[in-house]
Amino acid sequence: MRDGTRDSARNGTRDSARNGTRDSTRDSTRNAVREGDGTPAEGDRPGAGGPAGSAAVAAEPTVGPPAGDRSAAVVTAAGGPCDTPADREPQPVKGQGATDGGIRLSVVVPAYNEAERLLPTLHAVRDHLDADPGRWGSWELIVVDDGSTDDTAAVAREAAAADPRIHVVTSPENRGKGHALRQGVLASYGSRVLVTDADLATPVEELDHLDTLLTDRDAAAVIGSRAHPGSRIDVHQWRGREWLGRAGNLLIQAVAVPGLRDTQCGFKLFDGERARAAFAASVLDGWAIDVEILRHFRRSDWPVVEAPVRWSHRPGSKVRPLDYARVLGELVRLRNTAPGRANLRTNLRTALRTNLRTDLLIGLLFCLVSLVLYQDLWADLDRGYLADAGQDQNQWEWFFAVTADNVVNLRNPLFSHAQNAPDGVNLMANTVMLGLSLPLTPVTLLLGPTVTWAIVLTFGLAATAIAWYWLIVRRITGPAARARAGAGAEREGDGHRWAAALGAAVAAFAPPMISHGNAHPNFLVLFVIPLLVDRALRLCEGRRVVRDGIVLGLLAAYQIFIGEEPLLLAAMGMLLFALFYALLDREAARRSWRPLLRGTGIGLAVCLPLVAGPLAWQFFGPQSYSGVLHGSETYNSPRAFLEFAGRSLLGTDERADPLAMNRTEQNAFYGWPLIALIAGIVVQWWRRTLVAALALTAGAAALLSLGAEIPVPLTDHTVPGPWAPLGKAPLFEAVIESRVAMICAPVLGMILAVAAVRLAGQPRRTVRILGAAALAAALVPIVPTPYPVRERNTVPAFVTEGTYRDYLGPGESMVIVPLPSPGDADALHWQSTTGFRFPIAGGYFMGPWGPDDLGIYGAVPRHTANLLSDVRHSGKVPDIGPLQREQARDDLRGWRAGVVVLPPQYNEDPLQEALEALLERPGRWVGGVLVWDVGDLVRRG
Repeated sequence: MRDGTRDSARNGTRDSARNGTRDSTRDSTRNAVREGDGTPAEGDRPGAGGPAGSAAVAAEPTVGPPAGDRSAAVVTAAGGPCDTPADREPQPVKGQGATDGGIRLSVVVPAYNEAERLLPTLHAVRDHLDADPGRWGSWELIVVDDGSTDDTAAVAREAAAADPRIHVVTSPENRGKGHALRQGVLASYGSRVLVTDADLATPVEELDHLDTLLTDRDAAAVIGSRAHPGSRIDVHQWRGREWLGRAGNLLIQAVAVPGLRDTQCGFKLFDGERARAAFAASVLDGWAIDVEILRHFRRSDWPVVEAPVRWSHRPGSKVRPLDYARVLGELVRLRNTAPGRANLRTNLRTALRTNLRTDLLIGLLFCLVSLVLYQDLWADLDRGYLADAGQDQNQWEWFFAVTADNVVNLRNPLFSHAQNAPDGVNLMANTVMLGLSLPLTPVTLLLGPTVTWAIVLTFGLAATAIAWYWLIVRRITGPAARARAGAGAEREGDGHRWAAALGAAVAAFAPPMISHGNAHPNFLVLFVIPLLVDRALRLCEGRRVVRDGIVLGLLAAYQIFIGEEPLLLAAMGMLLFALFYALLDREAARRSWRPLLRGTGIGLAVCLPLVAGPLAWQFFGPQSYSGVLHGSETYNSPRAFLEFAGRSLLGTDERADPLAMNRTEQNAFYGWPLIALIAGIVVQWWRRTLVAALALTAGAAALLSLGAEIPVPLTDHTVPGPWAPLGKAPLFEAVIESRVAMICAPVLGMILAVAAVRLAGQPRRTVRILGAAALAAALVPIVPTPYPVRERNTVPAFVTEGTYRDYLGPGESMVIVPLPSPGDADALHWQSTTGFRFPIAGGYFMGPWGPDDLGIYGAVPRHTANLLSDVRHSGKVPDIGPLQREQARDDLRGWRAGVVVLPPQYNEDPLQEALEALLERPGRWVGGVLVWDVGDLVRRG
């Protein structure tokens, strides 16, 4: 074994402290692993002779295998047994190149779940180094498996078995990129060390350029930089990640390494000795390890050079949305190690010992929960598609994109001709959420509609939770509520903010809300509703009726441009609560009704002029409709209130699916433990007006959601429900009655907040513990789980390359087979990603049908569209004769078609056969799709 003394003797000019750090750390831990002990012996720890940071590193598990004969070597980071030889041959001195038998280059590849692309990467590195033996001579390639859950370790072992120059270091758990790199670099022996990502986003051929610069510039490190003017980016990341990267680098330059424009490119070449010293002194395990190492180089006055490189984005990035927050935390940790930070930290701790600290923490927790729920969507915005969204993600991205396109082109934002050619779509009669899509237009134009979609879902959900928290603190648990305790609530408001946070979490993250989070942001983004509730309660106080009425009207107008149906449901919930509260406390009702009525009138006077024009367009403009055909069974089953939702922790799709219209309409599913707990709370505190009024509101909403006919348990009979007359009233006829149960979510949250704040004030510890256990038992089963994501279908080159322009004349549309519909709306994604350069026949929207202009989902059916849809689903081509061909020509003229497009899909061959029979001409493969130029048929007709 080589030790620090031997190396120091051979390299008299080498800093002894650095030798102690490197060799003691590496060799002592290697010996410990070889003996089956993961912790270095105390005498081998480098704390006395090395840098201060090295002691912490030496105490870590084994950092790598010994060099020498390491065929198929695998070392465990837990210090367990490994299959390396007990004896090893003496190694050459570091710093000597290939000419004297030393290891010229060590390549370190950290890998986490890289089984699919690791082997091609290893082969590419090996082939490149073997192609120039005069330059690279003896080399080693170290793969660090960072606790992968796939076959990464097995792939690496097979490669090591085939080539003794490849070595494997494994970790029993995922510790992070920083930990993996530290293991790999400290296990290396090369006079130069290259660290590269497993995806080879920067080709290994760029190594030659970096090696030349390291020599010519007498540098300690040469790092690939995508921000260098000479770099070439062949495939870009999605724009949002690029902007986040640039913003993050500005922060990195400000707090750690000024002047380095790209610290995170995964292709860096180091002087071996200095790299091992820097990594031995490092402490970070996450993505900020690059910053820490480069800062170490800077503080040691070791020259760092940025080099231009070729770079291509590779799908399957391991960087998750939460990793950006973790990097920020690691940067703070780095920053706080600088001198003179003690006083600042003390001042910050003092300043944060306030209610504001709790409020900020709760707000950040809500944001964190939302990010966790949508983490897989954020992880791959290029291809990620919410698995349970049906076709709604395509539709919503289209809404965001068409709004931005209308704004840029100064067109009417309430209408579009892009779908349903040639009739178009009444956007105001659809849920385009102009209150968000208009202000987010710059985001949509700059980063794309998918980013807008993810922002609206993630931060709209968090904002809703924060708004409910604010309302509950103000009205139920906070100091202001305590001051109003004489008005029908004795001591609910003890100022316990965490009780309010619990209630807000139920209001915003309850199973019905999570269900709509798959596809319906208009039912998820409800941050205006708590503000409306608070303003209505202010009116009841009768102090500033005019001002509060004006604000109420402005809020209502804004909510109309976010979602009209949620506003209607909120109004229904507030009306139910007001009715029950008035029955329970008539004195409060007598005091409140006049200012409430007056303020509501002022609010209407403010709201109606603002929304009159858009609402007139919605109900009387082109492509408007009356009523909506939602289909049957739009009510809740009583069992649905007791069952767990598919996205709840203890729920399953198999049990939830039969009780709901679909996975975006699981509008009850509060679970029997929560219902039982609420029942117990209500029985306990029924005499409290607030609790009783809330309980009656929830019960009435649940009853209404059961529909016009309520089934009698254990029988085949039904009885008329209260929804029967209400569902035929104007406005309510378009409401899906099962959604009325969503009113229960904030109501139940408020009841829990009342109970939690009372529980926190209990003097007996046993009571507090039992109460907390009851809350946990009721809420843990309905904790939401992250939304699953699937890979979305790609847009064909026929569209992305603009080939369609050769087939479409002015005013002509593209007919995509089968026609876009609520069941297949990928064509909307084609449009939203290419700037709406062509209109399409059919689509996914709400529009009129029949002589009564009833609202339906999708375009008015045509014979040819129905025929092709039948072929698509059955795989059978019907007899096609002159009558069908003439009907097809009439339909093409009705659509003003210029081209018919058949993308690859299920039952593609029968569809092609049917189209060729209808059009009497073969299709041509162009840009990945079959194309029929039908402009002549339309013009000839």
